[in-house]
Amino acid sequence: MEPEDIYSYEHVYHPNSNNMTICLEFGMVNSRGVFHHNNPLDYSTPLLLVQLSLASMLVLFVSRMLKPLGLPNMVVQIIGGLFLGPTFLGRISRFPQTLYPLKSMILLDTIATFGSMLYFFLIGVQLDPWILKKMEIRDISVGSSSVLLPIFLSMPATFLMLNGRFYMESEVANSLLSVAAASSIIGLPTIAQFLTELRMINSEVGRRALASSLVSNMFGSCIVVATIITRHSGGEMANGIQVIVMGIVFALIMAFVVRPIILWRMEVEGERPTQGFICIVLVGVFASGFWSKVMGLSIFFGPLLFGIAVPAGPPLGSMLMEKLDFITTWVFMPLYFVKTGLVTNIFDVKFRNYLIMQCIVLLASIGKFVGSMLSSMYNGSHFHEAIQIGLVMNVQGLLELGMFKMLRQNQAIKEEAWHVLCLCMLLNTSFAALVLKYFHNYLRKQIMHKRRSMIDLRPNEGFKLVVCMHHHEEAHSIINLIETLNPTKSSPIHIYLLHLLELTGQLYPILISHKLNRVTSKKAHSSRLIVNAFLSLQERYHGSIHVHPFTAICPSVVMHDQVCEMAIEGQATLIIIPYHHSLFNMGDSSNIFSKTIVNRVLQTAPCSVGILVNQVTHRSFRSEMRASCSTDHVAVFFIGGADDREALATGIRMASQNNIMLTILHILPNADNFIVGNTKETMLDGDFLERVKREMAGNPRFEYVEHRVGDATGTMSVIRSMEDCYGLIMVGKYHDTRSPLVMGLSHWEDDSVLGAVGCMFASGDSDINCRILVIQKYSCSNSMDESDDDEFMRPKELLRYRKEEV
Repeated sequence: MEPEDIYSYEHVYHPNSNNMTICLEFGMVNSRGVFHHNNPLDYSTPLLLVQLSLASMLVLFVSRMLKPLGLPNMVVQIIGGLFLGPTFLGRISRFPQTLYPLKSMILLDTIATFGSMLYFFLIGVQLDPWILKKMEIRDISVGSSSVLLPIFLSMPATFLMLNGRFYMESEVANSLLSVAAASSIIGLPTIAQFLTELRMINSEVGRRALASSLVSNMFGSCIVVATIITRHSGGEMANGIQVIVMGIVFALIMAFVVRPIILWRMEVEGERPTQGFICIVLVGVFASGFWSKVMGLSIFFGPLLFGIAVPAGPPLGSMLMEKLDFITTWVFMPLYFVKTGLVTNIFDVKFRNYLIMQCIVLLASIGKFVGSMLSSMYNGSHFHEAIQIGLVMNVQGLLELGMFKMLRQNQAIKEEAWHVLCLCMLLNTSFAALVLKYFHNYLRKQIMHKRRSMIDLRPNEGFKLVVCMHHHEEAHSIINLIETLNPTKSSPIHIYLLHLLELTGQLYPILISHKLNRVTSKKAHSSRLIVNAFLSLQERYHGSIHVHPFTAICPSVVMHDQVCEMAIEGQATLIIIPYHHSLFNMGDSSNIFSKTIVNRVLQTAPCSVGILVNQVTHRSFRSEMRASCSTDHVAVFFIGGADDREALATGIRMASQNNIMLTILHILPNADNFIVGNTKETMLDGDFLERVKREMAGNPRFEYVEHRVGDATGTMSVIRSMEDCYGLIMVGKYHDTRSPLVMGLSHWEDDSVLGAVGCMFASGDSDINCRILVIQKYSCSNSMDESDDDEFMRPKELLRYRKEEV
């Protein structure tokens, strides 16, 4: 524990004490229990368990309370730490002395430092060195502007205050230059973590902010080092220069010695690293922290560089994230922020001093925002993108908190300046998160106003599809579906093929754009079979089908964003997603299109969505051959509603082909049954059906069949009667649950992705051996109102991946 923290603790909780010594009793480790008249809180082990539990539970409680605001975890943890300190709960008599006494702070500080080392290591693991290779001139321009302009604004203002007739206390005057310098710094790890938590890491804004923050970090590091060195003279200045040189040497060793060794060892280990190799990597984390302190550097510097030396993504990066992320974020890190909060009392700051320092911090923040925004616009970014980059550049977090502590340790700032900087860091980051969320919602409303659905297409109008795939086995059924959509040269179909691969242990999702004549990228090797299958499709339908293949490598938590972004950029009318209903019912979650991901696509899609369930693949070979021979017979199961009308519009387009026979099975209630429902929807259903029957009159390949049923049991009977009759059955996802035709089916629904009727078709109890297409028509309510509060659903301008053409 730093002497400054001990002094702050004593000053806050024992203002009249001059004690600077901590006495530890080595026998007071494990309590014998209250029945032996032992107070467990007098012993180090029970006390540590209480401290760990209290810190984690408080952070979790604050996280739940502030969830509607969409604040990132680091803001929540800082607030949780302040709650336990003298700012809030610490003001209760005997509370800190009982649960967080001074004698426990050494062990608490050790564990918190250990957790912080792992935290910076994991940030480094997720940082991919490709960002150096892909950096452009505009990134350098934005990064340098976001540091230089705040310096040019805050430093002159500081000198004016110091040299003018403006009265201020000596401690404030001595800290003001350092406050200006610290407020102008931008940290790459902090911004990377912030963008990840706000689900913006895969956006164009996120990519630009990351690349620019790397440049800003370099400039900022030079400013901080210069600030500290100028505070010393003579031998101390020489020591400071020596530390800088050692830091550069340490970074070079990590880049050109440690990283090649890890890469070589990974080739030996194969696809799944052994436990022994993982253990060696963890030892390397602690060793890098040790050597950082030996060379006079921050203990977090070594683990961060060592994490960057570890290859991001699978297999090693993913496994490390899987094993360490949760316990580091929710067990160890709360202790770090609690330890910081215990010695931070914002009420100790005099209001006049706060205003003086807040003015300097505000000028620096305005400088970062304006510098980033103007430079981004000058380099071709849209106005709204530039605003978001400016907001992101004002984010501060754990790295800045450590920098403030280092400045305080080197006497560059005093206690009041430390408190003000911590408070400003919290306010800036919270403000940036809230404004970004509001700005996102506004932009989404502007972009999502255009309705895109099959029913809105004009006759013989071409359209665009987004086809999502994970396994090449899904290609046959999807290609068969596309062929039934009547692609012609006068009404071509543009297919945006998206091969989705899950990525863990890396911050940077990747979008690889393929040329159809070759697939050579190592990252996209698994896409070869899929791209080749669609290449054959394009060759067979030359001029009628145009394929644009991509491979998206991204975490599952943002996978739906990439699907929706592709639909927005391509102005798609329909998204097709294969879904293995029976696999999930059997407990197999190996397929990437989980219920969560598909539901998110359904909620945020900018167009209609078709969920393709291939029942043929789970039947016998004879059943599959029989179904394949009947793929020219398509059925639309029509009960009523917007989704069923969309399914019927899709079927009408299919019926334009000479080899497709379309059957509409219209389910109606018996004459004595009264339907309670939406009268407007019923009128729309009737008008649409009448129009379809008029247009298809005289077509021998069109059949309209009415089934009158009394209740949901009759609906089930009709579904069972369709076994082995059709090659493709289409049905809408949503139906009016008040209708007697489906009333009660929702109780049998075991899959929210397919809807009640879709589940009946895909149920294991059904013997239907065909492909089932469940369609949801696009509506503003699906994309806007049903999105989760804690997620950022990004529009087109916020969703561009790093793109590679292979």
